Amino acid sequence: MKSDRLLSILLLLQTRGRVPARELAARLEVSVRTIYRDVEALSSSGVPVYAERGRHGGIALLDGFRTDVTGLTADESRALFIVAAQGAHASLGLDAALGSALRKVMAALPAPHRPAAEAAGRRVLVDPTRWQPGPRPEVDLAALQDAVFADRRLRLRYRHSGEREPVTYTVDPYGLVAKAGTWYLVADRRGRPRLFRADRVRSAEVLDDPVRRRSGVELADVWEVLRRQVEERPGGVAVTVGVRRDRLDLFLRVSAPHLAEQPDPDPEAVPAAECAADRVPVRLVYPSVRAARQLLCFADQAEVIDPPEVRAELREAAASVEALYRGAGPAVSPASGGGRS
Repeated sequence: MKSDRLLSILLLLQTRGRVPARELAARLEVSVRTIYRDVEALSSSGVPVYAERGRHGGIALLDGFRTDVTGLTADESRALFIVAAQGAHASLGLDAALGSALRKVMAALPAPHRPAAEAAGRRVLVDPTRWQPGPRPEVDLAALQDAVFADRRLRLRYRHSGEREPVTYTVDPYGLVAKAGTWYLVADRRGRPRLFRADRVRSAEVLDDPVRRRSGVELADVWEVLRRQVEERPGGVAVTVGVRRDRLDLFLRVSAPHLAEQPDPDPEAVPAAECAADRVPVRLVYPSVRAARQLLCFADQAEVIDPPEVRAELREAAASVEALYRGAGPAVSPASGGGRS
């Protein structure tokens, strides 16, 4: 473990230049005292490393020192080649660069690790997209990338969900995040963190002004704040649904984003007064009463038990659908090819 840590310190210093001892300790999950002992060990082994104290001090290598040691273990080698399957590189236009980089890494790997690394890319595939995600518009990430990597401000024309006309914002980007096949721009607007879906950006202009990020704040920090805001959003409408046991698995997959808790399918665990014996009570949370209309896709396989206003909403929606089709002929006649073959 100590040899791995020493090599990690060496590679971090080689990549970053001067790094504060506290930052190295946090990254490697050890104490600052341990870092200073490791620095002494590196120095004793002939590595030209030194420590500077003071407010702007840190640990650094002498200028010009480089090492060609990769330091990759067998597991690290496999991990690198599994990354190639994650698909985010294509959206960024980096597929060719990734392939070239992996070929160089393969050439630098110790010979015993190469077969395992090659096998990892063939045997493990990570597909970040959900089943049946629905049609999505093409996303042009070029301007967003340019601003992120050039540390420039961005002027966006952005269309919010449910609105027809886009709004113009000037933002300070931290970076891009790919989550479940959807790209997001993480940025500050007027010093406050904001999340922008890339497929809702109608246009993006990279400005000449340098980005104005909050001091000491990184992409991962802002993403964690925004992710929690989305996942722990308060409010909403709590809905209890009695779901037929033979449709429970499908119902849970479709309704996963709204699931409040995992249901107990044990018949003995369900109070007799709560729902019928052949049904399992499932508790969901929707952002509004109207959003619960999604439950209509299960017809009589899922019955809303509570609250009454959601039952009334679904009853009204079902009546509207029934009125729409009452007495109406087929929209497309069989002769025109609209019937079943």
